[in-house]
Amino acid sequence: MKARYEQNIDSDQKPGSVTFQKVRNRTEEICSQLAAEDAVAQPIEDVSPPKWHLGHTTWFFENFVLKPDVEDYREFHPSYNFLFNSYYNSQGDRVNRGHRGAQTRPRLREVREYRKYVDLHMARYLESGSLTKKQERTLSVGLNHEEQHQELLITDSKYILSQNHVDSGFLSAPLIQPIQKEQALISIEEGLVEIGASGDGFCFDNECPMHKVYQAAANIYRRPVLQGEYLEFINDGGYEDPLLWLSDGWAWRQENNVRHPLYWRWEKDQWSEYSCAGTIPWRANAPVAHLSYYEAEAYAQWAGARLCTEVERELIDDELRTDQQLWEWTSSPYTPYPGFAPWEGALGEYNGKFMVNQMVLRGGSVATSPGHYRPSYRNFFHPDKQWQFTGLRLAKK
Repeated sequence: MKARYEQNIDSDQKPGSVTFQKVRNRTEEICSQLAAEDAVAQPIEDVSPPKWHLGHTTWFFENFVLKPDVEDYREFHPSYNFLFNSYYNSQGDRVNRGHRGAQTRPRLREVREYRKYVDLHMARYLESGSLTKKQERTLSVGLNHEEQHQELLITDSKYILSQNHVDSGFLSAPLIQPIQKEQALISIEEGLVEIGASGDGFCFDNECPMHKVYQAAANIYRRPVLQGEYLEFINDGGYEDPLLWLSDGWAWRQENNVRHPLYWRWEKDQWSEYSCAGTIPWRANAPVAHLSYYEAEAYAQWAGARLCTEVERELIDDELRTDQQLWEWTSSPYTPYPGFAPWEGALGEYNGKFMVNQMVLRGGSVATSPGHYRPSYRNFFHPDKQWQFTGLRLAKK
């Protein structure tokens, strides 16, 4: 289908546009909690300005849907491909990731005009006829991609606001909630198991193919590690004992003088924690969050336990759905499944090229968009990253 239509769009949306607009609206709802000044800050390279997220998620649909599939489509601005491309080498040059916050132009209102322009053209595109399977997949990838950036908007905004001298959050209450349940074990039997996505519904290419692996018998703790438990590790000198740490982790801890989880604050002889609602009293029974893989691994060593593998975490996912609050570091490196094939074309840059030097996380988090997560979902980050909603669950050795 190569759609053609006039540039002045004014028509009611059909059902095909409802899901698209619902996703787009949620992004705007998240950003509505921020001031215009919040939208342009970039304290560290990992954190992108909210204004950039608004532009980048729009660029995806303009670049991968409208430009190739709509005849005579006129791009909104010739510089936006350079400004809002993220890591797609096939799509040309781009702003250095760490310099996104230095781009004060376009203004926030102009980025919102860009979103409106693309949304209007996407609405007509979705009404113009049936999509091919390739076009349907690209649209699904774009919607799931935007939901990923909705989570990033929350995590990045939390970090941005945490840097202010004036204490302020952007939500009315903390996202992470205390856990009241007692600890227990989930047993996994030995044998061949099947993991991964079948491909029947939407999934990312890194979740495929479904395949069989041998699983040893294992016992996994039902409840994640809590802040009170993690404080025992700190008080016992866990951050000072190199024997607990991986070599790279110990070098990272020393170089960055890390002595506690991100967002814990020691003030007036007591701990507090920074949340999306601002600074709140420290809670012993809340799951410990914003840990690096290095910290999670060191704690597991101290506790005489180990981290789950990603296979184990997938096998018990259904039993944990109602209690899940944090992405959990696993001991599994981010590598391709046997028979993995990246998507064809530019979308092949989405996952496969990052399969080195990163660790797999499972479980979803309180910042994950509703309906976005599934048991086969493979999140991944470098082992030093803390700013995501990351925690840990232990397995018995």
